[in-house]
Amino acid sequence: MFEKIDVMNMAESMARHAAQRQSAVSRNMANADTPGYKAQDVTPFAETYQEEVAMPMKATRAGHIGADNLVTSEVTTRSDPGTASPNGNTVSLEDEMVKAVETKRQHDLALTIYKSTLNILRTSVARS
Repeated sequence: MFEKIDVMNMAESMARHAAQRQSAVSRNMANADTPGYKAQDVTPFAETYQEEVAMPMKATRAGHIGADNLVTSEVTTRSDPGTASPNGNTVSLEDEMVKAVETKRQHDLALTIYKSTLNILRTSVARS
C-alpha cells in the first residue's frame, strides 16, 4: 500500500534528477579549461516529469514496463551554450555555480516533500 504513494515517487524522482544534474554541473566545472569541451545539462525536472507521468497506461504489476514509476532524464550538450572561449570551451563557471545552487535547492525540496509525507503517514497511522 505505502509503496504506491505518488508523492513519494515524485520526491524520489526529483532527488535522483537533482543528483544527476549536480553530476553534470560538477563535470562542467572540472572541464572548464579543457579545449573544445561543450557544457552539458539535464532536461528540467518539470518537463521530464510531465512527459513520463502523462502515460495513458497504468502498470498494475511489477513486471510491467515502466512499473518502477521513476522519472529518468539524460545528460545532453546544452542547446544554449553561450559564448565559447577561444579554445572552443563553452563552460561559464559563474553559470555553473548558479546551477549548482539551483540543484541543491531542488534536492532540498525533494527531501522536504519526502519528510512531510512521512510525517503525514505517521500521524495518520498513530491515530488509527
